[in-house]
Amino acid sequence: MAWAVDELKKLSEVKPELVEKTLKEISKIDPNFYKSLVIGAYIDGKISIGKAAELLGVTRVELQREFREMGIPVRIPSKEDAAAEVEALKAWKKRW
Repeated sequence: MAWAVDELKKLSEVKPELVEKTLKEISKIDPNFYKSLVIGAYIDGKISIGKAAELLGVTRVELQREFREMGIPVRIPSKEDAAAEVEALKAWKKRW
């Protein structure tokens, strides 16, 4: 199975839109799996809490609360976090 992960990584460098589209489909098919991916990326420091919230379709405050309940440490927001939160709010606003 490690080979598939390696190939997905290579494919994301050549055709990022294809991998992104596939991840969006996965998020619909198995939201818990997708949420685990996002949380793992946050824990590993690959994405900010704002980006994680954007990907999961919730606010940063909601996600912080959930992380605290789960025992996941919440990092102090950076400039990138703030920018990601703005993008998440814009996406949320578009849905309404």
